[in-house]
Parts: sequence; C-alpha cells; structure tokens
Amino acid sequence: MLAQEVIRRKRDGHALQRMEIEAFVRGLASGSWSEGQVASMAMAMLLKGMTHGETVALTQAMAASGSMMDWRAADLGGPVLDKHSTGGVGDKVSLLLAPIVAACGGCVPMVSGRGLGHTGGTLDKLESIPGYCVNPPASRVLQALQHAGCAIVGASSDLAPADRRLYAIRDNTATVESTALITASILSKKLAAGVQALVLDVKCGNGAFAATPAAAHELAQSLVSVAQGAGLPTRAWISDMNQVLGSTCGNALEVLEALDFLQGKRQEPYLLQLTRALCADLLQLGGLANSQEQALLQVDQALSGGHAWECFARMVHALGAAADFCERPRHYLECAPVQQPVLSVRAGWVRSMDTRGLGLLLIELGAGRRHAADRIDARVGLAQVAKLGQRVEVGSVLAVVNAADAESADHAAQAVHACFYISDLDSAQSALIPQRLGD
Repeated sequence: MLAQEVIRRKRDGHALQRMEIEAFVRGLASGSWSEGQVASMAMAMLLKGMTHGETVALTQAMAASGSMMDWRAADLGGPVLDKHSTGGVGDKVSLLLAPIVAACGGCVPMVSGRGLGHTGGTLDKLESIPGYCVNPPASRVLQALQHAGCAIVGASSDLAPADRRLYAIRDNTATVESTALITASILSKKLAAGVQALVLDVKCGNGAFAATPAAAHELAQSLVSVAQGAGLPTRAWISDMNQVLGSTCGNALEVLEALDFLQGKRQEPYLLQLTRALCADLLQLGGLANSQEQALLQVDQALSGGHAWECFARMVHALGAAADFCERPRHYLECAPVQQPVLSVRAGWVRSMDTRGLGLLLIELGAGRRHAADRIDARVGLAQVAKLGQRVEVGSVLAVVNAADAESADHAAQAVHACFYISDLDSAQSALIPQRLGD
C-alpha cells in the first residue's frame, strides 16, 4: 500500500480504513515511511480530524507495534489497574495512588514519564530516591509487583515503538495538539502494558495543557470513548490545575510530601479529595469494591492503617532504594543548600496564581529540563506554596524557594511574587471541582 496514497486520502478528508491505518503504523515502526511522509500524515490527521473508529484503530495498531504485556500467567493476585495524568505542577498523585490501590488488592504496573514542558514527571521524582531504578528488567518489575503490588517504571523501548517515533515527529512539526493523536499516544501504551482498567486525570487550568474546561472535556471524552472502544474499561476525571497540586513542587520535595501524605502527617485537602476519587474509581472498575462508598472506605483504611505506606516502602526497596528509605527519607534525599521564604508584601486573599509560570520557574531552578539531555537537580523547588483563597498578611509565606545558591534563590523569589495575585476582596478564584466522565 503506497504511503502517498494513504496520505492523499486523509488529506482529502476521507476516513481511513483499518488496513490503511495499520499500514501507516507498520511504516512508523519499521521506518519504511520517511520522516516527511509521517509528518505529512500527522498534519493531515490534525487538520482533517479523525473519526472515533479511526482513532480506535490507530490506538490498537500502535499498541500492537511492539511487545504486548500479558500478566495472566504471573499470578499477581488481583486485577491489573493503572492511572494516567495529562500533567501538572506539583502532581504527585501517582506516588500516592499506586500504593493505595495495591494496599486495597489491586496490582499497578504503572508506566510513567518524565517532565514535559512546564509539567513535572513522575520518573524524575522517583529518581531523586538514591538507587531507585526507573528502567529495570522485566523480571525485576514482576518481582516488585509480587512483593509490593505496584511498580512505577519507565516504558521499555519495545512498548508501542510506533508511538515513540510518531510523537518525536509531531513534537517537531507543530502537530502535537491533535486530540485524536494525543488520545492514541496515551492509550496505546496503556493497552500495550496489559492493564485491565484505567482511570485518567485530565488537568484543566492555567497550569495545564488543556487550559479551558471545553478543551479538557473534549480530551477526556475522547480518551474515555476510545479506551472503551478498544475494550479497556476507563473513567476520566477533569481536575484543577489553576494552582500547584499539594503544597510542594520539585522532585525530592514531592517525594517527601507523598511520604508524609501516606503516613497521614500532611494531606492537603484538594490533593486528598482527588486521590481518593481516582483510587475509588479504580477499585470499582477492577471489581474490588461494589460501590463508591465501599471503595472510599477501603482507600481511607489503606491510608489510616499504614498499608499504603508499607506498599510504597516495599516498592522502592524492590526497585533499588535502601530498605529503610521510607523510615528515614530525609537521611537519603538531598536538601537544597538555600531555603528562602517568599513573603507577601500586602495583606489580602490569594485570588489567583500563574501556575504555568511557577512550572517554568522550576525549570529555571534546575528541577526540569530545557533540553532532553539536561541533568535535573532533585533538591530544588518550592515548598509551603500558598493556596487559592488563603488569607495572607504582610510577611506571610507565599512559598519557600529551595535553590542551589543564593543568586538563584533571589531570582526565584522575585518570580514567585510575580506569579501570585493578592486581592483586597475575599473573592478568590475557586479550585475546579473534579468532574467524572465514563459512568
């Protein structure tokens, strides 16, 4: 099947047949389609759109372009469940959800990624833990799953390789924004990972890729309908990203916050609300709970009883961390040399914040990457970040900058001030109430 003929049909607005989509994906994986041909097809898909059937076919073909995980013979003792987030600032939900669901009887082989743009990456957070291996051999992943019930790792090179090539070309050809291609990229890896149910966290707000409720709803609806069309039970939540999620952002800082959360020491209310909702849906989808009430009770018991913390401790040890890491995390995690409080210069209420600006500031501090080869400084970031609607006085802490040196801290403090808008009126922008799709 000639590549140029398939491109021509999509260019002219026709819905592609499954065999044409499969030919495109084979060309991606084998390299028989040139970079120019792939770029042309991606642009045609972006401009002409993709039907639901086309997107399902593309997702399934990309999932099948490499190894397909099959956990049935592994005797894992529970349903294989997973979660995906579209990315945010301070988003450490994966660090919480995986061990919570594992403590409730699920098995979570979570394939995660690194930071993208202004958003943080789960793998970067975990790599702040000395010894933690994010790319272990399959035998070690299986060992972690059997021992802890969860394993958060990176994608192997043979997991949906067609998607890897397509994404790299989309990133360089202004075709990232296609909802259909985003959907296929996310779901192909989940199908290839062999999960039996999936919950999605679609971020919405000024710190998210989907800045408006309409954009977030379109993406969430596409993800749910395509996943279900491919036979994967899925629900999606649209959640708030108009502020930092939790009270920290930065890799080691977020690991510390996650451990405090799992031990019940520090649970920021919105982070707790969202985590409970996502976990409860997974438990229901996996047949581990018969109702939302039962599922939430199981989540709360996993937290209050310390079982989720124990699963996290077993996971990180199985993947290379010291056996006592979770008991003494501050002994192992490096601390930034400079901690500088950013103090409010006026009294009032935190009306809004530039969350994307804070995410970009993290890159400036060294917590993220400008280029793929950049080395991350796990120590740096922001702690004690103020929340929307919070009352502040002159001298109240808006955030604490953790920086590598005094000059970086001073620069970051000025940038933090610019990201917060303090109002005289108690009329702060409220956090977006999580909304669920997929019932």
